[in-house]
Amino acid sequence: MRILIVTSQFPIAGEPHRGRPVYQTVRELSRLADVKVLSPIATYPGWARPRSYLYRPAEQDAVAPGCDVDYVTYPALPALSRPFNGHLCARALSGPVRAFAPDVVLAYWLYPDGYGALRAAREAGVPFVAGARGSDLRVRDAVSRRLTRPVVQAARRLLVVSEDLGRVAVDRYGADPERIRAIPNGCDAALFHPGDRQAARAALGLPQDAEVVLYVGRLVPEKGLRELLHATRRLAATRPQARVVFVGDGPLYTELAATLAAEPALPLQLAGSQAPAEVARWMVASDLVTLPSYSEGHPNVLVEALACGRPVVATPVGGIPEVVDAASGLLVPPRDADALADALAKALAQDWDEAALARRFSRDWEQVARDTLLACEEALAERPGPARAAYAADSA
Repeated sequence: MRILIVTSQFPIAGEPHRGRPVYQTVRELSRLADVKVLSPIATYPGWARPRSYLYRPAEQDAVAPGCDVDYVTYPALPALSRPFNGHLCARALSGPVRAFAPDVVLAYWLYPDGYGALRAAREAGVPFVAGARGSDLRVRDAVSRRLTRPVVQAARRLLVVSEDLGRVAVDRYGADPERIRAIPNGCDAALFHPGDRQAARAALGLPQDAEVVLYVGRLVPEKGLRELLHATRRLAATRPQARVVFVGDGPLYTELAATLAAEPALPLQLAGSQAPAEVARWMVASDLVTLPSYSEGHPNVLVEALACGRPVVATPVGGIPEVVDAASGLLVPPRDADALADALAKALAQDWDEAALARRFSRDWEQVARDTLLACEEALAERPGPARAAYAADSA
């Protein structure tokens, strides 16, 4: 089978660890089928380029080994071009889609990537499959929600990373439940597994007696990082050995660095973006991993933390309750900094069974790829019904 993947959630030179779950899936899927990736990238005039814009051209082998990937660009303006980005993306994809002649087009990220891929797939006369990651279904602005709906409804299969996201697709977008497939993320057990905490701390320069709270992910407010900063101050007052480490990069990095400069006694460390092997080392070195997000899909960082035998403190949003229960961590309300601080202190004081935590997840990325391939085969074998065909004709 020839599968064309369309996604902007993929490693780029400016952000080599971007879209790691999609990359892991695609790399394994490439062993099972003939797979090509088209990664659509919005490009902006210099005067309008967002400060968080990280894209720069690079040889794909440097950032996405094991994958056949081309980066295609389309022009955009912040906010102003949002209603048209799907059409602009489709125009950029049209030629490459025809050139590859796929059996199925699979798009991860619903708008504008999925919208553009849907139009390009229709033009090429091939089935379209959509993959939702979380935030692309929990859309805030009305324009993107309206343009996401036809993608969700037209997909022959909608792949979601949690049962919760499947319910969101049905309730908010009118998705057909029979076409939804929940395919949770996998975990690379070769990297993420229990290890020697003392050795990991020595390698990272951490004190052996520290109580290390670890956050891994994008540095953005929606991850609850300002609440985590407040909790860090609370921990400093009650647990003098506590240290909170942020692994990642993003728009909040400058704000956090300024806070640390103004409060040098704050037990906060900014470790920057790290390769997966180093992320695993940080997890082994930690006492617990936290993710106080406002919304999530199926956060891979929590799966990886548990695979390393580390408990987690998180919020009960999205698919997190499908990963975390009372035996593996503590859940606190989002946006509640005091509750977060209390839960972190409680988790640090509690004894956790490292071996039991590590046994919770054995699903690897090969199984994710096989489930994905099966969904694509289902889409290829299915003939669209009259109502769906009529909808497609009306929406084209």
